[in-house]
Amino acid sequence: MTDGDRYAAAAVPLRARLVRRIAAAGGPADPRWRAAFEEVPRHLFVPVYHRPRSDGGFTRLSADDPDPRGRSRWLSGAYADVPLVTLVRGGEPVSSSSQPSLMAAMLEALRVEDGQRVLEIGAGTGYNAALLAQGLGAGAVTTVDLDAEITEAARAHLAAAGRPVTVVTGDGALGCPERAPYDRIVATCELPSVPRAWPRQCRPGGLILAPFAGGLIALRVTGPERAEGRFLHTPAYFVSLRGAGAAPRREAAGAGPDAGRSRAGDTPPRVLENELFRFLLGLYAGDAEVHWTAGGPTVTAADGSVAHAAPDGTVRLSGPRDLWACVEEAYGLWCDEGRPARDRFGMSVADGRQWTWLDRPDGPHRWELRPVPGTDGVSRGRS
Repeated sequence: MTDGDRYAAAAVPLRARLVRRIAAAGGPADPRWRAAFEEVPRHLFVPVYHRPRSDGGFTRLSADDPDPRGRSRWLSGAYADVPLVTLVRGGEPVSSSSQPSLMAAMLEALRVEDGQRVLEIGAGTGYNAALLAQGLGAGAVTTVDLDAEITEAARAHLAAAGRPVTVVTGDGALGCPERAPYDRIVATCELPSVPRAWPRQCRPGGLILAPFAGGLIALRVTGPERAEGRFLHTPAYFVSLRGAGAAPRREAAGAGPDAGRSRAGDTPPRVLENELFRFLLGLYAGDAEVHWTAGGPTVTAADGSVAHAAPDGTVRLSGPRDLWACVEEAYGLWCDEGRPARDRFGMSVADGRQWTWLDRPDGPHRWELRPVPGTDGVSRGRS
């Protein structure tokens, strides 16, 4: 930490409070990560952040607020156990600092050992990389981000906090081959699939931890084209990966309550309120996303298919496929399998193929991921 940190003393009790809240949420058990949260000053990584408002806009909080009360709110918020939006463009968040308790769960799931090297995909503010560096030491951590504005800020934050991390501006989907191999790769952005460069840049026995479909997949690497593992029980929602490994651009949803063809639905729309069912639907239907409106839930897919479910069970459809049929099929599986939790699901990567599965890789419930146009990777979606 630099000598010029005027908030250093005031941040100490706030950081201690955050550590207690992380512990109350269940982690981390590894003392190196508890020590990291105790030592790394989060406020140096979020000199500005944006709090979402009910009208869809954002309220800016910053360390340089001329009002002392505003600065106090900023500092207290910097140590809240919540995600913080740190960069907004065109009214949309493009970078954030993740919820600290989720960071702790991910750090614990990496199961790092002394002397290991970690590649982080998605630099964000640099805070997560600083925690990694605190736990593993100098030279152990590389973080990469496509956005030069983000990496420039992360470098400045890391320098202010005195944490030695290599920050690279580049496409995270391609990894960082010049510093490979790595023992661990951790992504802080939502994936449509696992980029093929990542297993290639991991040592055999290495671990890839990444957000996928609202969950966290932990893949053990067994070769340059092979990895396999299960989802953690923890839900996880992140900004999407950009660059070569990004999901295909989603077409605008054209079906609302008064558009498209209609039919009676066999599945109660309220099932979409269940977060675990939405996770299963994301795997089963590949690229389905659920949106909420006053008239009921709407499910969309990247190919432009839309299903809007009214409270009376009537479903309005548009696009090339009946997306509500996917909801109904997934609901049938959900009921038949006893409402399975996340850790019954997994993913396999083998010889250019990727698929998700329930219970076992060769079982009856498997969902292939389809190729991403213009890359050697794949994306979510049934093929």
